[in-house]
Amino acid sequence: MRTGYFHSLVFALLTSASIATSAAPTVKTETTVASQATELPVRRDGYKVNLNEADAATFQRDLSGIGEAKAKAIVAYRESNGPFSSVEELLEVKGIGKAILDRNRDKLEVN
Repeated sequence: MRTGYFHSLVFALLTSASIATSAAPTVKTETTVASQATELPVRRDGYKVNLNEADAATFQRDLSGIGEAKAKAIVAYRESNGPFSSVEELLEVKGIGKAILDRNRDKLEVN
């Protein structure tokens, strides 16, 4: 009887150890993919984005709150309506509001 009790105890101990190791979290190695916006070099202080010459990637990289869709919308507006006459005309672009313009006003120019 003692031997049977001992074997049952050892079996229970090994079973619980097996469950504990299989339930333990696995360590995953993470691979990060840098987005296109972070791969582009950051502009120096004092650099201004020209609304009439910049491409969508430049708008996306250098302006705050401008993603891919808004950057493409700026370029499309310029292509369909001609060059910007003022920085304020950027408000005519769909998706660009006063808050985004105010946040980026010091980074923008029209030549």
